[in-house]
Amino acid sequence: MAVWIDGKALAAGIKAQVREEAAALPLRPVLAVVLVGEDPASQIYVRGKERDCAECGIRSLAHRLPADTRQEDLMALIQALNNDPAADGILVQLPLPRGLDQRPVLEAIRPDKDVDCFHPLNVGKMTLGREGFRPCTPAGVMEMLKAYDIPVQGKRCVVIGRSSLVGQPLASLLTQADGTVTLCHSRTENLAEHTRQADILVSAVGRPGLVTGDMVKEGAAVIDVAINRGEDGKLRGDVDFEAVEKKASFITPVPGGVGPMTRAMLMRSVLYAARLHQGQAV
Repeated sequence: MAVWIDGKALAAGIKAQVREEAAALPLRPVLAVVLVGEDPASQIYVRGKERDCAECGIRSLAHRLPADTRQEDLMALIQALNNDPAADGILVQLPLPRGLDQRPVLEAIRPDKDVDCFHPLNVGKMTLGREGFRPCTPAGVMEMLKAYDIPVQGKRCVVIGRSSLVGQPLASLLTQADGTVTLCHSRTENLAEHTRQADILVSAVGRPGLVTGDMVKEGAAVIDVAINRGEDGKLRGDVDFEAVEKKASFITPVPGGVGPMTRAMLMRSVLYAARLHQGQAV
């Protein structure tokens, strides 16, 4: 029976450390959050980030804009936040309403305030293993593996999902940790043949029940990044938890696994940005 990887407990420890280090800075770190429209899920996510900021001693500045905001007005807000010395980090809540192009918005964020690590400069630095920001969810996954002493070096790592938010950057981080990585996606043939070889299996697709028990190697560590809401209102991941738990050595629950770690790593990124801006060693 697999050991549950407790993302909530790990996240609480990281946030406590961020709170302690933030309190030692000359100025309180500040995160500017931009929310466009009234999407209910986005509203919940933003409120959660505001609570995290309060826990960590970070000031949260929310900029809420109507759904019919024009592209040029959103770009002007980003530029104003870029020029605001009080804003250490800028986070644009995704998805944006229809009619707004998110790519130029994200690429307009100044690289030293890009706490989500979306800017091409930061993505390139991350890919090269340079010092800098890391995408929050992939960084959270790596932190979980480290915390539970799950070795990556020399291990077969299979990532299902090639998104630029999770799959691709996580594959890069696992490779930098000397894992042997296979990145699978919707056009991968014979997916189970790949997953059954994985010592570390990560699924980040958004398809409930995608990973079944017969797709998992005995003793594998299974990380479920996805969060799907079923017809019954319950949250589920990509992994058939009951079946896979019997074969895996480690497994992340949904909820309570990767999600809290993503938010904690965001807080760490804001602290990193504040250190940069205040001339503190990082």
